[in-house]
Amino acid sequence: MLYVHQRMAELWTAKKRRDLTKEEQDEMTFCLDVNAAFVWDMVKLQNMSLLASATDDYDWQHEICRKIEKLERQLGIQPKS
Repeated sequence: MLYVHQRMAELWTAKKRRDLTKEEQDEMTFCLDVNAAFVWDMVKLQNMSLLASATDDYDWQHEICRKIEKLERQLGIQPKS
């Protein structure tokens, strides 16, 4: 899990009990921006991997898969065997 995911959960929980301060709102926006960038990076790599597979470019696909695995490790996801 990325730190921003933990912090978003903390802020979301606080928001259920009270209004967030301006600083907390800014922090939530930052966390959401980081999360969105992470998700779009992953989606882009997955689409590139599909394209590499469709064009039989296995060297490129392996390179992309290494990048996907690196992102997954940031989330604590174990690579598939």
